[in-house]
Amino acid sequence: MTNPNSHSGKDMPFVQHLLELRDRLLKMILAIVVILLVLMPFATELFELLARPLLLLMPEGTEMIAIDVASPFFTPFKLTLMLSIFLAMPVIFYHLWAFVAPGLYKHEKSLILPLLASSTFLFYLGMAFAYYLVFPLVFGFMISMTPDGVEMMTDISRYLDFVLKLVFAFGIAFQVPIVTIVLVRMDIVSIESLSEKRPHIIVGAFVIGMLMTPPDMISQTLLAIPIWLLFELGLLLSRVAQRKKARNEQDDKPNYPVPTQTEIEDKIARIEDKRNDEK
Repeated sequence: MTNPNSHSGKDMPFVQHLLELRDRLLKMILAIVVILLVLMPFATELFELLARPLLLLMPEGTEMIAIDVASPFFTPFKLTLMLSIFLAMPVIFYHLWAFVAPGLYKHEKSLILPLLASSTFLFYLGMAFAYYLVFPLVFGFMISMTPDGVEMMTDISRYLDFVLKLVFAFGIAFQVPIVTIVLVRMDIVSIESLSEKRPHIIVGAFVIGMLMTPPDMISQTLLAIPIWLLFELGLLLSRVAQRKKARNEQDDKPNYPVPTQTEIEDKIARIEDKRNDEK
C-alpha cells in the first residue's frame, strides 16, 4: 500500500506486505498461546466459575453431567482457548492497527485508534453484562419452567456452547454505538435519517435478539433492549461529535472576507484589460 504520510509516495513491495502480515499474525497467535499456557492449569476452575450462574440456581442434589468420554477434558480446554482469544483482543487489535496505520492519513489515525480502544472495552462490557445479569435471569427462567418429575442435568459441552453463543452475541451487540458513529462520521447516513428510522431499528433489535440468542423471551429481550439503548447512545455521541466538528470548522475560517472564484476571475480580467489599454 502507499503511505499517504510519506513524501516519496512510493509503494511498498507486495512481498514485504505479506511478510509484515505474516509476522503480525504470528505475534497474535503467540499472544494467544502464551495466555492459553498461563490459563491451562486453571481450566477446571475457570469452567466452574462459568458454570456458577447455573449451579447456584439448580435444585439441591442436582449437578451437571458429561455425556461424551472426552468432554471432561475438551470442554474446559475449549473454554480456556476461547477465553485466551478474548483476552488477547487488545494485542490482536494493536497489530491490526499497526499493519494498516502506515496507509492512513493523520485524521484517519485519530479516528480509528479511539474506536479500536472503545470497541474492545464495549466487547468486554457486553461479556460482563451477559455473565452477571443475563445468565442468572435466563437460567432462573428455564429452571422455573422445568416440569414436575423432570430432573435438570445439563451436559457440560452443550452448556459451554450455549454460554459462548450468548457471550459472543452480547459482545457483538455492544458494538452498536461504534457502528453508529462510524456510519455518521463517514456520511453514509445522517443523524436525522437514523432518528426517523428509530421504530424500524427497534423492531430490528428484537429480530436480532431472536436470531442471536436461544429461543426464550428473556434472553431475546435482554439483548434487544441494550441494542436499542446503545443505538441511542451512538446517536447522542454522533451529535456531540458533529457539533464539535462544526465548531472547529468555524474556528478555522479566516476573520477577513474570502473572495469567491467569480470575483477572482473578474479581478484578473480587469487587470488584463488595463494592461491592454496601456499597450
